[in-house]
Amino acid sequence: MPSDLLVRKLVLLPGMDGTGTLFAPFIEALPSGFEAVPVSYPNDRPLSNPELKDHILARLPKNEPLALLAESFSTPLAVQIAASQPAGLRALILVAGFVTNPGYRWLPDLVSLLLPGKMRLRLPVIMVRRALLGPAAPRRLLQDVKTAVFALGPEVFSSRLGLVSGCDSRAELAKVAVPILYLQASQDRIVPPRCLDEILAIKPDVSVARVDGPHLLLQREPEKAAGIIISSIQQLT
Repeated sequence: MPSDLLVRKLVLLPGMDGTGTLFAPFIEALPSGFEAVPVSYPNDRPLSNPELKDHILARLPKNEPLALLAESFSTPLAVQIAASQPAGLRALILVAGFVTNPGYRWLPDLVSLLLPGKMRLRLPVIMVRRALLGPAAPRRLLQDVKTAVFALGPEVFSSRLGLVSGCDSRAELAKVAVPILYLQASQDRIVPPRCLDEILAIKPDVSVARVDGPHLLLQREPEKAAGIIISSIQQLT
């Protein structure tokens, strides 16, 4: 493969917390020679879907090959960006991803409940463990997730829930021209298997890797995920 086509840079788009700090275990697991560029979203104000896309596009490296990796909340955004064919993009990686509302009919009601000023989000520890990290999650990781999630104000949180509730990137998915890798967590309690089925119905050539782990796969299984992702990038690009 010509050296100018080798992908050595991964741009990382975060989950609902938007901080990018939770990528630390995954970044540490990457082999030498690969550079990770985590993107953070403003947590002091809500951004619309177009504003978030502009925010991400402004932070993509210029004039060098890259792979775009997105976790959960950011996966519809990553699909939309990939469909616009930004310069240098060679691969798209979706971790616990979806292109339409993952199927939670209660999301619109929760968005309404969390309108600014009504309440302050405080997720119980048991919910963080059960829904995001799995029962055997290390205490330090649990604290890191709590810190990242609790940094969100109710207005920003409800805005992001609204984006998930109303998302639909199916048309953009059909336009993505670069190879796509999908990492599915076998114990995911947030994104159900039908989300992958929906993606495969539109893009049957998506490469799928199923990993034993909870929703926050890059945090609980960073070495395994990094190995799969780097190997796939080398094969797909």
